[in-house]
Amino acid sequence: MELFDVYPLYDVTPVSAKGIVVTDEKGQDYMDFYGGHAVISIGHSHPHYVDRLKNQLDKIGFYSNAVQNPIQEALAHKLGKLSGCEDYNLFLCNSGAEANENALKLTSFQTGKSRVIAFKHGFHGRTSAAVAATDNEKINAPINKQQKVTILPFEDLAAFKSEISKGDVCSVIIETIQGVGGLDQPSQEFYQNIAALCKENGALLIADEVQCGYGRSGKFFAFQHYGIQPDIITVAKGMGNGFPIGGVLIHESIKASYGMLGTTFGGNHLACAAGLAVLEVIEKENLIDNAAELFEYFKEKASAIPQVKRVKGMGLMLGLEFDFEVAELRKKLIHNQHMFTGGASDKYVLRILPALNITKENLDQFFDALKKELS
Repeated sequence: MELFDVYPLYDVTPVSAKGIVVTDEKGQDYMDFYGGHAVISIGHSHPHYVDRLKNQLDKIGFYSNAVQNPIQEALAHKLGKLSGCEDYNLFLCNSGAEANENALKLTSFQTGKSRVIAFKHGFHGRTSAAVAATDNEKINAPINKQQKVTILPFEDLAAFKSEISKGDVCSVIIETIQGVGGLDQPSQEFYQNIAALCKENGALLIADEVQCGYGRSGKFFAFQHYGIQPDIITVAKGMGNGFPIGGVLIHESIKASYGMLGTTFGGNHLACAAGLAVLEVIEKENLIDNAAELFEYFKEKASAIPQVKRVKGMGLMLGLEFDFEVAELRKKLIHNQHMFTGGASDKYVLRILPALNITKENLDQFFDALKKELS
């Protein structure tokens, strides 16, 4: 049997990793400024993370959600405390797509409505309703297009008011900082108006924090830069530092019932151990403050490179916009400078999504390498 060929692959085979360094089968080290799509939040093979998982595996790795699992409760309490979202309840799942799928389903249960408003260049996953809310025609199959989704541009408040006032919208889903789309984000005024109009029209607001959450923006959640309170928050990528885990934070005003949501693997013992380890390291090493501080340093360094037209994003969820497509630059950074970076659907944007515990020295190395390839 062969693999189903859906991924264009770089000719690099990692076999080990520690901190920000990934080592391939030939012994070549690469600096990781992409973290596998912002998944590596506390660095590869962080010793506390490794110990947590090893110790848990020695005890019990999995049992279903039909039994008590105190580690789930510990994770929920820790997440509520560190994020400032203690008035939410946590549903655990396995991925960002699953988190968004459950969030969308929950809003339809809650409101009795079925239409969703999403935004241009947004990405919410590859499953049924989540992919329907994703602005990418190529990955939407006919079965997905049965979903009722209206996709609007950022900043067109008149169009938003017109759509939400029709009375059939169950939810509005928005990435506070777009990932795949290329680091665009709504203005303060637009996001705050969206939140207010959702309340006025009986729709629930879903903040998709799958990529921009978990400290990456310089606050625990990126929506916290906007002074709004979503009804539902979805998380995943940085939540487990590579172990598959996702979550839906559901405001306590939304009541649960048995069977409303469910999962086989979500919230298993190993996943919760990984999730707790990440939160413990974020707290102990002050990684959210580090992300905020390095954002300022990153902008300063980028300003010295004339080819950089704009810095996009916040914290350590960053994009460098050029006036040329960056695919070839990414290849040069991998093969010549041995550095991983990311692309976006905006082909002019180079994405930088490193672990939250990188240093100024690491950024110096990145910019030195970038200058060499641009010279």
